Amino acid sequence: MGLPTGIRTLDDALGGLQPGRFYLVAAAPGAGSSLIATAAARTSALDQHQPVLYAASGLTRADVAARIVAAHLPVDYRRLRAGRLTPTEQDDTAALHHHLAAAPLYIDDGTDLTTDAIAESVPDLPGLALVVVDRLQTTEDPRLPLSGPAQITDAAQALAHLARTHELPVLAAVDTDDPQLIAALSLDITITLTRDADQIHTTITERDLGPQTTLTLHADLAHARITDPAASYASLTTPAPPPTASLHTPGQPPQAPPQAPTSPPPDHTPTEPAPTAHTATPRRPSPRRTIAPPPPEGGYANRDYSYFTGMVTRAVDEALQDHDGDVTAATEALVKKAVPNAMALFEATRVGGNYEHTVYPETLEFLRKKSKDGADEIWEGRHNWTNVHLMDALQNGTHPPITVNALDTNASFLSAFKTHLPIGALIHQPQGGFDPKRSGIYRLAARPTWNHPHLPDPIGNRREDGPVLLDDATIRLLIRCARLGLCDAPHITECWTSGASEGLLEKFRRVLTEARTKAIETGDTVTVEYIKAMYSKFTSTIGESSVNRDIRRPDWMHIIRSQAFANLWYKSHRAHSNGLTVVRVRGTDELHVAGDWRTVFTEGRLTTQMKQKDQYPLPRKSAR
Repeated sequence: MGLPTGIRTLDDALGGLQPGRFYLVAAAPGAGSSLIATAAARTSALDQHQPVLYAASGLTRADVAARIVAAHLPVDYRRLRAGRLTPTEQDDTAALHHHLAAAPLYIDDGTDLTTDAIAESVPDLPGLALVVVDRLQTTEDPRLPLSGPAQITDAAQALAHLARTHELPVLAAVDTDDPQLIAALSLDITITLTRDADQIHTTITERDLGPQTTLTLHADLAHARITDPAASYASLTTPAPPPTASLHTPGQPPQAPPQAPTSPPPDHTPTEPAPTAHTATPRRPSPRRTIAPPPPEGGYANRDYSYFTGMVTRAVDEALQDHDGDVTAATEALVKKAVPNAMALFEATRVGGNYEHTVYPETLEFLRKKSKDGADEIWEGRHNWTNVHLMDALQNGTHPPITVNALDTNASFLSAFKTHLPIGALIHQPQGGFDPKRSGIYRLAARPTWNHPHLPDPIGNRREDGPVLLDDATIRLLIRCARLGLCDAPHITECWTSGASEGLLEKFRRVLTEARTKAIETGDTVTVEYIKAMYSKFTSTIGESSVNRDIRRPDWMHIIRSQAFANLWYKSHRAHSNGLTVVRVRGTDELHVAGDWRTVFTEGRLTTQMKQKDQYPLPRKSAR
């Protein structure tokens, strides 16, 4: 028996989803092809604990999650999406989110989703048991690569090849009941659905052998699912309760459950499988991605990170206790422990992460410091810019005097943790070019020309002739500037890259952000300074540093720092685009503007806000 779809009648006819076979589920829009795809994914991942890659084309992660929750509990789909659940249903939903947090379900809902991207993901997911593609769209949409008759025909062939070469079952939904198109796409097993009220007539066809059997299934659309026919449907309406064990929330998805775990969770398996599943020996991969947004209650991005923020709180409480409440002494002690404690917190947030990053890759020559206190060969877009044209106009009187507001960004390095980092060791790509799914170091034949007088050069003030080595954050900024028409696109002659993720530090960032926000709100200066030391020292010591021997990623250090410079450049561009005059840009956090800056930025101390440090007139009055 292959992997179950969760619909017993269908599984009996198919023998389950068999390795090496491509299953095409074809139906007119609204007839249930996507619900078959969701059923197979949730049954394999939640009930069988088998890793599933869910390629969602035209659907979002939240769409998939809502269907899974509605079908698995079950709970009314419309009330779930509208946020009108009863208190009991909310509790059940929250418990299921804990279950989902541990489930090996990996959802890719990127707009650039192609069959090549799906194939590239397969080797990165250990023990992968099923690939689901939801869906192939017959109406062409320029935003969706898996759309249009010609494109989905090629996609079906590629997916069938993927199934054969990786010995995996691949199930794809297609939104058509056109017999000619279905025949063109039918490369192995085709499951054709025709809906009649709450009945779904299902025909299973095998290539070269023709129709094999016809079934009637039940359309339980209130719960966003397809079930066995009415005779056996009653046995499916009471699902197994979700596990009550406390599970922490892994790092990749957008949101999380409201209850706080009290310790890092063990690898946990439900004691009773859902009735829709066929029992099997549970198997759990090391990387996981949570897919479900939880009920909208509290926490950073509605997620509960209290176990991790508790690591910060406990360290502060212990320091204050050890120093008899002396704030200064406790802060100094915490700053000294910032590096090992930051690494411990980072490693805790990576438990259950989607990728295992390389800790000690070989350090490439251009990433090595040339002396103990020297620098390597990577340029960072460090700003030390003044609007010279404005200054000249102020000095010669052709521009009226202005009042300048010196603004400061908050926790710039912490915000820069949200950046594309290379997961593994950097591999030389002699042909150059830029792949948005990779990250690393790039060589340009020459420094790009920058001719905009009222915005800082994205590469900073460094001036040297010849080729330059830039990191990923700076390259992405240059590409963005080119799209804005501010400069030419960077010409990359060669690069050293690895597959990238924007989520490697994301949970770490969210935990520190949440702890910092709470500390600011409560006036807890010790915690604020401790967190500042954690994220700043983490950034500065992950390169070549004797202070931090747990990781050696100078490429990460450069990318994080350059992302902080890039974030400040984006703020200067935002100010300029909204009518403010950009006067000076310094480092990672200093932006001087003239005009009503509060109409552009929110004032405050949170990471998304700006604060005013000074105000001064220009031109400055000369001393008499």
